[in-house]
Amino acid sequence: EIEAKYTKKMQVLRDELDLRKKTEIYEVEERKNSHISELMRNHEKAFNDIKNYYNDITLKNLALISLLKEQIEEMKKKENHLEKEKADVLLQNKQLKEPLQQAQEQVFELQKKLAHYDKDKEALTNTKARLKVTQKELKDLQWEHEVLEQRFSKVQAERDELYQKFTKAINEVQQKTGFKNLLLERKLKGLLSVLEKKEVELSEVFAASNLDPGALSLVSHKLEDVLNSKNTTIKDLQFQLARVCKAHNDMLQTFEAKLTAFGIPLDNLGFKPLASPVLGQ
Repeated sequence: EIEAKYTKKMQVLRDELDLRKKTEIYEVEERKNSHISELMRNHEKAFNDIKNYYNDITLKNLALISLLKEQIEEMKKKENHLEKEKADVLLQNKQLKEPLQQAQEQVFELQKKLAHYDKDKEALTNTKARLKVTQKELKDLQWEHEVLEQRFSKVQAERDELYQKFTKAINEVQQKTGFKNLLLERKLKGLLSVLEKKEVELSEVFAASNLDPGALSLVSHKLEDVLNSKNTTIKDLQFQLARVCKAHNDMLQTFEAKLTAFGIPLDNLGFKPLASPVLGQ
């Protein structure tokens, strides 16, 4: 009897340690899932920052190119105007025969205008050189923009594939967990009903029989062993039910976090995922 008693205590202790180990394992898995979700959010934020940075650079360069084009157009207008003035002056020089003083004054004025023209022409040459450099930078930025768009399209395709897989997985898990929860609850209710019946029958047997204290003590010990075994079975079933419900709810939370991270509204599912109730609620 002593050996059986301590064997039973060792079994109960093993069951408690197994239960504690399973609980700690599930806590570690939950922390791991949370860490994965945080990493995905950080990667998504870094990608958006890079995208915004290159978009800002592209917009600034486009604005600079527009400004340089306007300056070039203005320089061309000035050049045309100066060319016209130069042609008019040369024509007047040929046609008019005025005193030498007047001609020298006109030559002096023309030389001044020619000096301004050379300066404007040099400025135009420098502007064209800057425009070529800016156009090259624009081509490089456009190439980088195309590369980023291709990467973005690839990420969108992966997001759509994950969305389809998650939708399929959620339906399968809901069906499996719902059926398993129903079986566990029915089994638990059946065991509780059998236990109540056995307790009533035992009370009737004790009331009907006049057993001596020794026999009554022996029967009580055996009955206590049976009840402990049944209680262990009930606790194991309750733990299995709680584990399935928790796994189902964790899967739903992870799924919702993935949808939120990819920017997919929960209303697009077409149905509302049913969270399993916690045991006792």
